[in-house]
Amino acid sequence: MIDTLITIADWPGVKWVILVLMFALPVASLLTWAERRQSAMIQDRLGPNRANIGNIRLWGILHFVADVIKMIGKEDFIPGNAHRGLFKLAPILALVPVLIAFCIIPFGPTIYPHALFDVISTDALQGMIIHGGVANDLTWADQITLQILTIDFGLIFYFAILTFANYGTTLAGWSSYNKLALLGGLRASSQMMSYEVTMGLSLMGLFLIMGTLEPGEIVRQQGPNPWQWGIVLQPVAFLLFFSAAIAETKRAPFDLPEGESEIVGYFVEYSGLRWGMFFLSEFIEIVFISMLITSLFFGGWQVPFLHDDGLYLFGTVTEMNHITVSLLRILSFVMKVFFFCWFQLMIRWTLPRFRPDQLMQLGWKRLLPLALLNTMVTALILLWIQ
Repeated sequence: MIDTLITIADWPGVKWVILVLMFALPVASLLTWAERRQSAMIQDRLGPNRANIGNIRLWGILHFVADVIKMIGKEDFIPGNAHRGLFKLAPILALVPVLIAFCIIPFGPTIYPHALFDVISTDALQGMIIHGGVANDLTWADQITLQILTIDFGLIFYFAILTFANYGTTLAGWSSYNKLALLGGLRASSQMMSYEVTMGLSLMGLFLIMGTLEPGEIVRQQGPNPWQWGIVLQPVAFLLFFSAAIAETKRAPFDLPEGESEIVGYFVEYSGLRWGMFFLSEFIEIVFISMLITSLFFGGWQVPFLHDDGLYLFGTVTEMNHITVSLLRILSFVMKVFFFCWFQLMIRWTLPRFRPDQLMQLGWKRLLPLALLNTMVTALILLWIQ
């Protein structure tokens, strides 16, 4: 019975449900409330606080539930001259690639169900369980990997999937038969394609150091020592990647495709759930980018100084069993993701919007040359060390 449960828990579909449906989507929904609540605090106003069930308001959290009910009840309007097929396809292309990209995220350590209450040695090659003072061989077959898809070209897979989101925004503007929507779609596509180049090149230095593109392996190589994490080894790459990632999600100060003071956005003709898919995809991208930054630059699920067999601190070792170490690592990953979600919301209400020409100049004349320079400097340092 236990072996059957282990097999089921290791299925990719089960892990996708846990990561996406039970974590990413609820967090993205709560972020719609958090952004409004946070903006109200920054602007010294009340914010959402009226929605209630049985006079229970929960600080306005129920507003995102009201939003869902409102979107379901709204008319699904399609303009008469719009291309109906592409008009319906565009929201799917904007949302689905993000949901697929979650497959490469390592959201926790490898779990050995038959050794939950045992102490596992820190030597992964030795693979021993210390139980009652006696060392026993660790059965590598009895394990659950908390990552949906493990492939050597993991980050390339992410960029390949991300490209499909460009089609969603472009088709939404073009198929709507609206000049302002078309302008917003063109802005979105040019912005996303421009900053994808910087995102890819900014990770080249990290790839040279780690020697792999697989996010799970990158997390394992960073280890529990914070000075081996990507933020220490590649601080410039982190700043470049984070800046480009915000532009990729089309959030302020990079929200040119939706700038209300200039144009009305590439999804101006959308209503109901189709509009909701565009709206939700932005917040799902926030969660995904937070997970990716956590995995590449902040040790992923690693906890500072926490090894497989316990906490190594100030020359002492506090032994912990496998289940305690695993839970602490998963909690560490969740807390890091929450922090970067909050940080991205803070940026929106802190920095002013760029002009279109400033946006393109920043991408092509500032961030891209810096990414190339960072790659060359990293390669020279590694060559000198070797």
